[in-house]
Order: sequence, then C-alpha cells, then structure tokens
Amino acid sequence: MTKRVIPLRKFIKPSFESLIEKKRDGGEFNQDEIRYIIDSTLDGEMPKHQLSALLMAIYFANMSAQETAELTEEMMISGEVIDLSEIAKPKIDKYSTGGVGDKTSLVLVPLAMAAGVVVPMMCGVEHDYIISSLDKLSAIPGFKAKLSNDQFAAQLAKINGAICAQNEDLAPADAKLYALRKETGTIPSLPLITGSVLSKKLAEGAEGLVIDVKWGNGSFIKDLEQAKQLARSMTRVGRSMKRRCVALVTDMNQPLGDSVGTALELKEAIALLKGEGPEDMKELVLKLGMEIVRLAGVAGSTLSAKQTVQRHLTDGTALEKLKELVKMQGGDPAYIDHPEKFPQAKHVRKLPAPKRGYVHTISAAMISQGVHLLGGGRDAHGKIDYAVGVSEIKKVGTQVKQGEPLMMIHYNDESKLEHALNFFKDAYRLAPKRPTPPPLVVERVA
Repeated sequence: MTKRVIPLRKFIKPSFESLIEKKRDGGEFNQDEIRYIIDSTLDGEMPKHQLSALLMAIYFANMSAQETAELTEEMMISGEVIDLSEIAKPKIDKYSTGGVGDKTSLVLVPLAMAAGVVVPMMCGVEHDYIISSLDKLSAIPGFKAKLSNDQFAAQLAKINGAICAQNEDLAPADAKLYALRKETGTIPSLPLITGSVLSKKLAEGAEGLVIDVKWGNGSFIKDLEQAKQLARSMTRVGRSMKRRCVALVTDMNQPLGDSVGTALELKEAIALLKGEGPEDMKELVLKLGMEIVRLAGVAGSTLSAKQTVQRHLTDGTALEKLKELVKMQGGDPAYIDHPEKFPQAKHVRKLPAPKRGYVHTISAAMISQGVHLLGGGRDAHGKIDYAVGVSEIKKVGTQVKQGEPLMMIHYNDESKLEHALNFFKDAYRLAPKRPTPPPLVVERVA
C-alpha cells in the first residue's frame, strides 16, 4: 500500500476568504490552490464555516474539467492508494449512483470474476433510502464486510474479486468533504460528486471503471440532463487521469427487478446468476457486463462481449464465483445453493389495485421508504430485518384488474405495516391508457 506525499512547491498561501471570493465570482483554481484546499481540509486549518461557504460557491459556480481532475487527484492521494500492480489481470470496477432494487453488483462482480477480470469493489455510504450491496450480503450468516487493505489485495489476487466496506484510510479528504456536503445541501454538485466517486474508486487500485448513472424519482438525480452531464464529467475526468471509463445513464423511475429488500434481492440475484430473473435486470446486467469485459480487453467485439456475459450467466461459473467470494469473506455459501435458507417473513399480503387500468407511474423512492419502515433498512441500532420487503412488483405499462396485487408485501410486525402501506399505496398511479415505458438505458458515454 502506498501513500503519495507531494510537498507544496513555492506557493504563497492565499487567504481562505480570497479563495471563496474567487470561486464565487467564477474564477478557476490552479493546482496549488486545490492542493492547499485539500491539505487545509485534512488538517482542519480551514474553519468549517469557510469550507461550507467554499462548497456552496463550487455548487453555484461549478468547476472546469481541469479543476475537477485536479481535485480528484488530490483527494485520491490524500490517504492510502492500494497498489495492485503485481496482479497482471485487468482491474475494472463498477459504480452505481444508487437505485431501488438494484442488485446488479451482486451479479456483475462474480460474472466479471468468472470472465477473468479483477473487480476491486469497496462500497461507501449509500443514500438514506437505498439498501446497499453490503446490507444485502449481510443477510448471509458470517459474511464479513470489513477487510484490511492487505486482505483486500490478497483476496483479489486469489479469486479475482471482493465486495467490502470502504476503508477510512482511502481518500480521507473526501470523507470530510462529504460529511459537510450533507450538512450544507451541496451533495448534487457535479464536480464534487465526480471527485468523490473517482478519488475513492481509483484509490482502490482500479484501472478502469464502468459507471451506472441513474436518474429519476428513485435517484438523488431527478433530472435527466443532469445525469447525462454527470456521466460526461466522470468519463472525462477518468480519461484525463489515464483510466478507462464508460458510463451508462439508466432509468430509475421505478424499482429495478421484481423485489426490494435484503434477502428477497439476494434471491433475485442468485436467480439471475442462473440465467433466470426479471427481464429489466437481465437487460441491465447484460449491458453493464458487456462494458466491463470490453473495457478489460477480455472481449473485443460487441458480439464477443455479449456471448461472454451470456455464457457465464448460464453455465454456472459466475454463480460459483459468488459462492467463492462469500466463503472467502466468512459467509456460508450454502445459502447460495439453497436460497430457501434465507429468513422468510411471517406474513405476506397483497397490495390490491384500487381500480382497473394500467400502471402509469411508480415512485421507487416511496417503495424503498416503505420497505425501510417494515424494518428492511438499518435502524438507529444498526439492525435489519432481512426477511421483509416487497416482491412481484407490477411495473410501468402493466395492465391490472381491480383487486389484483400490485405487489406482495413481506412483513413481520403488524404495527409497522400500517405506516408502510401508506407509502406503497401512494407509490402507484393507475391510468386508463397504456403508457410507453421509458427505456432502461438512455445514453452511453465513453
């Protein structure tokens, strides 16, 4: 593991006030100023109120591509940088901005591992209503989310992949800035998102990155054009840092797949690794998987990439890699072979359609919040009810009769159900005419 320490060149330190004013008035920071900002953030020299003002100035005045690249670089080298150079295989990670029902990482990591790609995946803090990949994997008894950097590198060398928690010694400057961004309402800043994501992913040792930028009511990015701009920002900065980078802009105006909840989503991921599962998840896994194997150089043409992904999804090799990863991280692989071992809710009831019609819109965020109210997200004590959630979700464009289930609700506590039901009911809008379902993949940026 290495930490790059770069001494400041002869540089007259500006006042923090002048830096805030410069960005407020649309000025562009040079590399020394960005380095000084990051150093002052790390050592606490810049007062919190001035750092907050600086973040707000960046939010409104933006940053150029060059500034964003330099910010990313300085944040990346603010802590440890994992050296994976002794691993000869291509090292490609996948990142998603977060989506309701999105279990693609649980499928794509073992799929890429089976294809000979090393996937160094560390997971950071998700948005409040998103159930993280690590929360889902924690439903497997014994699974360890925490690995040291040395354990992480050793596991990658041995089995090609890992899914673990982000270590605090990677990009510590980002952790400080992110905490303040949450307090100051500057989370949506495109250059700050770009710097945050790429600094951590590149500190993990990734040579390339496939990014899934989600937009819609189930994402913190509500505007399609903003999602496209973020995809362009991340790929542009990735390339400037000499990393291979591809982004897909994908729809998050309804949940992905048929289920939301920890154990329910794990079961769906296992089905996908057997070539089964819902069609929208199959489509997204195929398209993201093709990008990973092409970026890694494992497959050259589009046809070859498609065949590679489909082969590993149907011949059992990707499923075996998931079992291998789970076992390496202390989990019981028998749960992958026998998904019926996962906890099941005491009660299952349908959410009846209030009238006849077509599913016109679904609020993915409301469904996720309802699942959290059932106990499907971490509570104040860090506990999760792995059995609860929703399944058999009727998707946009589906015709339903009055009383027909819009979804099945899995719950253990009657007192929690009543509050959650309000969210589930309000999540659906029915209409007499069939809507045109939005495309799952809106744009590819490379």
